[in-house]
Amino acid sequence: MRMEYVGAVLEVVALVPAGTAVAYGDVAELLGSGGPRQVGSTMSHYGSSVPWWRVLKASGEAPPGHEREALAFYLLERTPLLGSYAEYLRTGEGRWRVDLPSARWAPSDAEFDRIDAVAERLERSLHRLSAPDDEMTV
Repeated sequence: MRMEYVGAVLEVVALVPAGTAVAYGDVAELLGSGGPRQVGSTMSHYGSSVPWWRVLKASGEAPPGHEREALAFYLLERTPLLGSYAEYLRTGEGRWRVDLPSARWAPSDAEFDRIDAVAERLERSLHRLSAPDDEMTV
């Protein structure tokens, strides 16, 4: 995985405010690059420095293996949830998920400007890396 992509994904995820969430595919769409699997892989390997719990599957399920920790963040941030999370906290049983349609982050104009700058920088760096040698000499 190219580090330019990793950096761009992490920069976008860092913008997602408390109490909101996005799907892996949302991040890819905002960047105009990659897809849900690439974003998921990036988050899995490099996402510990950003609010990783705010990026999830399109179903609203928390990152696998991190459900209990993510749920604590969701409750603290008052992220909209569906299902029996109280039962899950008491017994470890019960199914719950983030109510992604209600929790989905809607970036402001200023945030879109920042995202666009990240996406443009990523596009330029990926273009430079894939340009033939003769294109690189000007």
